[in-house]
Order: sequence, then C-alpha cells, then structure tokens
Amino acid sequence: MPPTWVTVVALSLLLGLQPITTDLYLPTLPQMQRELGASPSSVQFTLSMLLLAFGIGQLVWGPVADRVGRRPVLRWGLSLFVVASALTCLAETLPMMVAARAAQGACLAAAVVCGRAMIRDLYAPIDGARMMAKGMGGLGLIALAGPIIGALAATHLGWRSALGIVGVFGSVTLVFVVWRLPETLPLARRTQPAPPMQLLRDWQSIARHPTFRAHALLTSATYGGLYVCLAASSFVVIDLLGHSRLVYGLVMASLSLSYLLGVAWCRRLLNRRGLVGSIRVAGHLTLAAGIWMAGVSAVTALTTLTPTLSWLMPGLGLYACGHGIHQPCGQTGVVSAFPFHAGAASALSGFVLATLAFVVGGVLSACMKLPMFEGTIYPMTLGIALGAACTAWVALGLVQRDGLIPVAVA
Repeated sequence: MPPTWVTVVALSLLLGLQPITTDLYLPTLPQMQRELGASPSSVQFTLSMLLLAFGIGQLVWGPVADRVGRRPVLRWGLSLFVVASALTCLAETLPMMVAARAAQGACLAAAVVCGRAMIRDLYAPIDGARMMAKGMGGLGLIALAGPIIGALAATHLGWRSALGIVGVFGSVTLVFVVWRLPETLPLARRTQPAPPMQLLRDWQSIARHPTFRAHALLTSATYGGLYVCLAASSFVVIDLLGHSRLVYGLVMASLSLSYLLGVAWCRRLLNRRGLVGSIRVAGHLTLAAGIWMAGVSAVTALTTLTPTLSWLMPGLGLYACGHGIHQPCGQTGVVSAFPFHAGAASALSGFVLATLAFVVGGVLSACMKLPMFEGTIYPMTLGIALGAACTAWVALGLVQRDGLIPVAVA
C-alpha cells in the first residue's frame, strides 16, 4: 500500500483534473464564443461533448484497468490527455474545438475511473469514504483556484492561455503518477480477458445491484444540477448581470470554498452518522438550495425587481456544500459492493453521470433559445432547482433504503 500522502495527492490530482478541465475555461466562454463566431448555446457543446466522451471513455478504460492494472491505463490516458489539450489551444473553429474537447474528455476518463477504483483497491467502504473525502478536499482546493486562474489568464493572456493551463496540469499529474504512484490492483484481483457479451453481462449485474443504483443516481443527480451552473453561470454573471471575468472567477471560487466546507463536514459526519446518514444531511441541504433558487425565479417573474448576484449566491453556496458531501459518499458507494470489478462499476457510474449531463446540456441549450427564457436567469435558476429536487429525492429516498451493501458481490 502506498503512503497515505501519496494516495491523497494522487487522488486529488486525478479527480481534480476533471474540474480543471471543465471549470478553468468557464470565464473564457463569452470571449471564445465571440472569437469563434458561435452563439452562447452552441459554445456549450464544448462542455457537453467533453462530458459525453468522458462517459463513453469510462466504459472503455474501466474494464481495461480491471484487467491490466491502474498504472498502464493512467500512463496512456494522461499522455493522450496532454496531446488533446494542445489541440484545444490550436483549434480555429467551433467544430475543431468541440472535437478536441471530446478527445480531452475521453482521455480524462482514464484518470477519474482509476482514481475512484484505486480507493476500492486499497480500502474498505467506510475507510474509503474517508480517504475519498480527503482526496476531494484537495480537489476542492484545485477547483477553488481554477476559475480565478482562468479568469486572470483570459484577461491578460487571452482565452487560449486558459486551455493551455489545463494541459500543464495534466502534465504535472502524469509526472506524479509515473514518479510516485505504485500499482494498487494486485494480480490476484485482476479480471481475465472476456468477450464483449460477458462484459455486458457484468455491467448488467452491476446495474441491478440496488446499492450501485442508489449511489450512481445520487452522484448523477447532484452533478446534473452542478452542470447547469457550470454551463450557464458565465453568461448570467458576465453577460446578463454585467460583471467582469475576474468577479465571475471569484464567484466560482466561492462555490469551490462552499464545496470544500461540505467535504470537511462530510469527514466529520462519516464518523458520527455513517455513509447513509451523511447523505441524509446533504439531501436536506440540497433541498434547501433548490427551494431558494425556485424562490429567486418566482420573485423575478412576479415582481419588477431586477435580480442581482447577491440573490443567487445563497442558493448556489448551499448546493455546492451539499455536493461536497454527496460526491465522496456517492463515489465510494458505487464501488463499495464490487471489490473485483471496481473499475467496471466506477466506469458504469461515470457513464450514467456523463450521459445525464449531456442530456441536461442539450435541454439547457434549447431552453436558452426560447423567447421566454432567452436573456434571463431562468434556465440557470430553474435548472438548479430541478437538479436539487431530483438529488434530494434520491438522497432522502433511494439511498436511505438501498445505500448499504446487502450482499457482497465477487
């Protein structure tokens, strides 16, 4: 087993690569949209296609990682990620950018699926949840700095510089993995080569497990609401409310801070309430966030008052805090019942999450074009409210019923 600090740093870098890839360039979206000659709804495909490729990529990398180990998948995946990041810096048209971002997402999948699976390689479920919370604390620090760095880079060096920073972070992660991270999957627990139909049967077996379903739906629902914020917030804060890119970066950093508080609280809750009890607390937080965002929408629609950033921040902060509890608990829960198929379970969960995010992105893009929603806060506020309602339903219902492992699965 590697030293604890190596596991925490590796997990922080591997999982932190996802918010760096998705969040760091968000302050640049309005600038990118103008320079590439695209509409606000069209430029969101640079995020939604990345997430779709991210989900599909996990279905490939996960079973491979269960068969050959985590290190080979990480070396190849991270190396190709750096190449794809360079292509995003060179793209001159929106279709080229979307293709490069999709390649990024497919390679990012290797980092995230191995990061989640290696926790199941090394720890039992409750200990794994604690370690996941530590790693996500590092992820939160990375996410805290990302939007600010992206805003400063875009302001002073142009929007392509923010995309270049993503590639630099991927290179640092690759160096650390090669230098310090040992293989975490023992030979005795590696799966044997199997025909595609056997792999499909394995996924079917995983998907039927009630504990997997509960936690996979939890992580997907909470990320669905967060995706609405990621995709729409830059246009709301910068274009609609008239704030600078730096202010937007500070807004996203404050949400990362709320997320960090949720992660820190999660570590305490796990000791007192366990996995399912911690998710119950987070479910109430998320429900409160949804009610707040729905209230902001109602006040804006029923009065002549003009919404301000201060109206949005309490709801966004509550949602981010709840997300900081849901994610480490949920991501541990999806692999908890599968010590011999942690990579496949992690991959299937990631595919469900990414597919849902892609669908949410398509619906959000369509809503932003509707006359009643165009140029308003409603696509973001109502989208987050709906995501919060779905998350609370899963957290306070399905997870409370099925969140503990009823049987061990080989």
